[in-house]
Amino acid sequence: MKQLWHNGIIYTMKQENETVEAVLVEEGKIIAVGSFNDLNEQAEERLDLQGAAMYPGFVDSHLHMVFQGETFVRLDLSKASSAEEMLAMVKEAAKTTPADKWLFGEGWSEQNFADQRIPTIEELDAIRKEPILLTRVCHHVVLGNAAALSAGGILEESKAPAGGEIGRNAEGTLNGLLYDKAIDPVTAAIPRKGEAYIDYLTEVVNLAVDQLLSYGLTGGHTEDMHYFGDYINPLTAFHRVIGEKHHFRVNVLRHHAVFQNMMEADVPFDEPFIEPGAMKIFADGALGGSTAALSKPYADQPDNKGLLIHTDDQLEGLVKIAREYNEAVAVHIIGDRAADQVLHVIEKYPVPNGKRDRLIHGCVLSEELIGRMATLPVVVDVQPAFVSSDFPWVKDRLGEERLGFAYPWKTLLDRGIMCAAGTDAPVEDINPIASIYAAVERKKPYEAHNGYGPEQKLSRFEAIQMYTIGSAQAIGKEHERGLIKPGYVADFSVFDRDLFAGTSEDMLAVKAVKTVVAGRIVFDRADAGG
Repeated sequence: MKQLWHNGIIYTMKQENETVEAVLVEEGKIIAVGSFNDLNEQAEERLDLQGAAMYPGFVDSHLHMVFQGETFVRLDLSKASSAEEMLAMVKEAAKTTPADKWLFGEGWSEQNFADQRIPTIEELDAIRKEPILLTRVCHHVVLGNAAALSAGGILEESKAPAGGEIGRNAEGTLNGLLYDKAIDPVTAAIPRKGEAYIDYLTEVVNLAVDQLLSYGLTGGHTEDMHYFGDYINPLTAFHRVIGEKHHFRVNVLRHHAVFQNMMEADVPFDEPFIEPGAMKIFADGALGGSTAALSKPYADQPDNKGLLIHTDDQLEGLVKIAREYNEAVAVHIIGDRAADQVLHVIEKYPVPNGKRDRLIHGCVLSEELIGRMATLPVVVDVQPAFVSSDFPWVKDRLGEERLGFAYPWKTLLDRGIMCAAGTDAPVEDINPIASIYAAVERKKPYEAHNGYGPEQKLSRFEAIQMYTIGSAQAIGKEHERGLIKPGYVADFSVFDRDLFAGTSEDMLAVKAVKTVVAGRIVFDRADAGG
């Protein structure tokens, strides 16, 4: 059946301000665009936008969908404004957590505390003798009680693994904090087997998809294969939620720890709705936990340059494995030292023809690094909301001399480097409008200044393109996704007002009214009662 979408503002996103009156869709693909009068007679069904604004489907280029779904069922610590408030929330949650279950909390940040004091292991032990594990907002630091640490074999005499750190207080005893690779033994001890656990993952994936659709997102590039027991657990959940409904598109990044096993097992996907993605590698940590790898020490910690997760030889070995399977890599790089390490390897082992390597985050760069990136077939997955979340405290971490190449999205685009937008959810708000605002204004809403690094502000067109054609470029699909153009998929994000009209603050009130995947309305705010 041929559908005609009309009576709205329809942006093709091919070039700035380009709109069409109507879009003709058949079997999930766009077959024509043009005037209503020219296309009307071909239509068998007419879909009236009622003045709404339609764009190519927005896709979050980097998130963790299972973790995002878990925010609905775990203790949310993101609003805690002090260590004391955080402890009170944990204590309340402990009252309803069965003794045979771990107590999980998510999203705390000492940057939200006036004194930046982090609760101690002793304070957690006083609440509960069973395991407590509280994940920092960046997901590169956790705080656990003695039971959680001992479950992972972390004791007073334990030594930190390569690529990780075990936190200790001034007396040298455990303080409950674990950084990057030191987290792995504890998370490996969490019970994650059986049909009941897969049912749980299915529930949280379903919650995540419903939320993403409600924000107008038609897809996401997600990294979940290594954190929930055997990779078949989360993959099964995706098949149950998305594979049975075909109402969302996921590109599944495959963590290096499970990549080869997945390739050798030739695991089934369900293209074009569940697609295999690149090998995911972490090169360093995060600025919030001071584990991002910098070429010079942190300005506020002169003895600390952060952590490289892998040695040069280890990283080279991982990239070689990806290349043996004709695959790209997607590498987490926040610090400039990590970026340099990764660039050396992908320069030595080029990506296969027709694919692009993905550099995730790229928060601290340099002119030299950007110049090298511009010569390579890479896409940078940026998170605009990091700017408004990380400033002003990141100034103290980096010092003034590094701020010119901190979160340098405009410089990347001006140098011809492809950029895709995402949120790293649940690290940042999944709402794409919040990210677009952050890219355009580089500050929190309604703050009375001109933005952090205002020379790096993007136009609205540039910011929206990162969610549309940019996310398609990240997976080599720009020939069929990311534009409203004949031959492209009929994935649309429909909002109640024009994102190019009014002030940036006006954008913040925008809501998705319809989300369309392969020509099918999979979210309708009128039906949802919103």
